[in-house]
Amino acid sequence: MIALILSVIVVLVLGGCACVWWAARGGPRWARAVAVVTLAAAELVSAATRTGRKSGSGSGPDSDD
Repeated sequence: MIALILSVIVVLVLGGCACVWWAARGGPRWARAVAVVTLAAAELVSAATRTGRKSGSGSGPDSDD
């Protein structure tokens, strides 16, 4: 069951990436809409990852340790 869910997620991610690539080359309106949604989702994931890293232990290259 988990493999099925992960497979669906991978297919959706690959489809979104294909739409971003296609929209950048002047694809149809629906591909541009999917590309916008894909890029917005990527921004949300990126912001969540940055927030998670800021609350870490502070042992990274920018820390004062």
